[in-house]
Formats: sequence, C-alpha cells, structure tokens
Amino acid sequence: MEVPEIPNLVHYAIPFFIITLLIEIIVDAREKTGAYETKDALTSITMGLGNVFIGLISKTLIFAVLIYVYTNFRLFTIPFAWWGWVLILFADDFAYYWFHRISHENRFFWASHVVHHSSQKYNLGTALRQTWSGSFLSFVFWLPLPLLGFHPVMILAQMSISLLYQYWIHTEFIKKMPGWFEAVFNTPSHHRVHHATNPQYLDRNHAGIFIIWDKWFGSFEPEVEKPVYGLVKNIHSFNPLYVAFHEWIGMFRDAFQKNTPFADRLKYFIKPPGWRHDGRGFVSSDLRKEWKEKSSAKTDK
Repeated sequence: MEVPEIPNLVHYAIPFFIITLLIEIIVDAREKTGAYETKDALTSITMGLGNVFIGLISKTLIFAVLIYVYTNFRLFTIPFAWWGWVLILFADDFAYYWFHRISHENRFFWASHVVHHSSQKYNLGTALRQTWSGSFLSFVFWLPLPLLGFHPVMILAQMSISLLYQYWIHTEFIKKMPGWFEAVFNTPSHHRVHHATNPQYLDRNHAGIFIIWDKWFGSFEPEVEKPVYGLVKNIHSFNPLYVAFHEWIGMFRDAFQKNTPFADRLKYFIKPPGWRHDGRGFVSSDLRKEWKEKSSAKTDK
C-alpha cells in the first residue's frame, strides 16, 4: 500500500491562528466585551507554543508506537481511499470523545487536561492553551485504530484535522449555528458549556467534531444560562510552569500525604478530580446532584 505524505496541518495553520486571534482581539477591544485579558492571553499563547515544541518529540514517539501496533497486530488493512477517510473521521472522533470524557473523570488524565480549562476567559486564545504533558499519555485511547487497520499516517492526519476544527468553537462571538448544525456537530454554544463551571454544565459536552456522541452516551447539556468559565477552584496564576504542572504536584501531594491507606493512595490517581479519601471532597457529580436538588426544590415551591 502506497503511503501518501501528509503535511503537519497544525503548523501550516499557525498563520491562520494568529490572524483570527488578532481579529477577535480587535473586535473585543472595540466592543469592550471583556473577552480578553493581556496576561491570560499571553499565558495561553505560551502554553500553545510549548505544546507545539514538545509535540515534535511526543508525536515521533507516538508514531513509532502506532506503527508497531499496525505492523504487528492489525486485524485488517484499511486503504487510503475516500471511504477509509470517512471511517477514520468517525473512528478518531469516537476515540477523542472517550479520551476527553475520561480526562474529566479520572484525575491522572485530568492533571494534563486541566491546563486547557485553567483560563477564566473564553476566546480563540483559550483554544491555544494546551497541555505540555498530555500528548505522552493520551495516545493510548487511539491504539485500537491501528489495531483495526488504520495506518498511523491516517490517524495523525485526522487527529490534526480534529484539533483544527475545535479551534473555531472557542469563541463567544458566535452565538448559535443553524439548528441542523447544532444537532450534529460540536459548536461554540456546545463547547461554551464544556468550559463552564456552572454546576449543570460540569463534565458535559466532551465532543470533538460530532456532538452526537454526547447525546448517545448521556453527557449532553444545552447552553441555557450564561457560562462561568474556569475551574471549580481557580488557580489565579499566569505562570506557564505552574499552569502546566500544578495539578500533577497536587495529585502526588494528596496521594502521599501521611496516614493514607495504600488503596486510597491509588484512588487519588483514578478517582475524579475533587475526590478525597476522608470524604470531605466534592466531585462534579456531587455538585451537579446538589444543583438538581436545589432546582427541584425551587420548582416544587
């Protein structure tokens, strides 16, 4: 099978990122919407540049692993035909959904993903705020794809396409897309919900390109009230090193605190963010349950 050369689409898209970012900043300044804060935007850009640089190393390692699985264990051989690209579009997006969902439900993966949610602003700059550690871990969710017979070049190309798609949905300037589009695809409205800390919005809308996965697997929530962005407990720091590694430090500190049973130490790595072995923690499902009870109480009055 002839393997086509696929350019690094993200690198080619950098000028587009810069131009659209500048346009949104100008519009924000003119309309005084408060979507941007200088320190916050610079932190997001720094995190994005660091992610691109680290990606030069991580993608080489990931490609090697995918090639190994594809060469030695694949069940089928899916060609670089039009229908193969259609299949990888949905297969990659399905893998992304579960990676993204588990990254919110498992603290080990959240330690990397929290970077993307650490801004209290929501704009195109926020899309650039990417992890420095996650790419070395997240690839495990894509291992079934070379096993099924998708060539690693195909997989990495579609992962880049998905990343590019998700750039434009990080904005408050697009309110709603047409109804048919909102029903099938991830949109700014759906993704604003995902970045919000409102109790009913927590851990909702994990979609990459297709919102259908959230609707099928019970994690969809429509945008109703105005989203409040950031983390349940914001870090209030613009230091890129702190943004990148604060949750890793916190997770290990919690796991190795004194007088903690060994089984509970392990749980700090697999339980959701906010869990504590002494029962004093609150996870997203607890906050969501509390919100539902309060909403029901108000309705009953």
